[in-house]
Amino acid sequence: MVQIVVMARWPSPGRCKRRLSRDLNHELGLANSSERATRIQRRLTQHSAAVVRGLAGAMEIEPVLAVSGLGPRAATRWGQQLGLGQVRLQGRGKLGTRLRRQLMHGHRHNRPCLVIGTDLPELNPDDLRQAVERLKQHDLVLGPASDGGYWLLGIGASLIRRPQLWPLIGIPWGGPRVLEATLEAARRRQLSSALVPQRNDLDHWSDLMPWQG
Repeated sequence: MVQIVVMARWPSPGRCKRRLSRDLNHELGLANSSERATRIQRRLTQHSAAVVRGLAGAMEIEPVLAVSGLGPRAATRWGQQLGLGQVRLQGRGKLGTRLRRQLMHGHRHNRPCLVIGTDLPELNPDDLRQAVERLKQHDLVLGPASDGGYWLLGIGASLIRRPQLWPLIGIPWGGPRVLEATLEAARRRQLSSALVPQRNDLDHWSDLMPWQG
């Protein structure tokens, strides 16, 4: 069984989608840009949860919601609203630290893991199904994003047992070389890797424009 961990920030004005909020204010002059950005984030999170929830009925996967911005009780209530019963907190630290913390749950239970975010309007079951299948044959599966990062990280059954080899140390998180640096680290560790289709995170107004209509 594969865990699919959805990394989600509680959609609260001023605390999520700040780059999109700034763009909405500058490009459209919206005084309530923070509230607009929050509503978009809420819809994206609902979409991600629905895709993962639907896949759980067709495959042997274990959906998990990893929450930032809420305490344990509120996070549990949010998970129930989204239909994701297993809820964990992301905890403190930069992205690499929080990713590793979630993967350690898979390590302790000896379960392969896929981790995704909630900025993905293009997320669909076929992408996740493909990632699960490729994870059976590879140590590492990544979903490239157009900004040089990745929207999906998968750690396979063999690698999940060896956290000392996870290619997460020294990665320039937030920069344009995240995917490249992760693949380089995997090659140095002689890990097998595979890619699934590129998808784009929705961070800026320019990312949102193709979805207007």
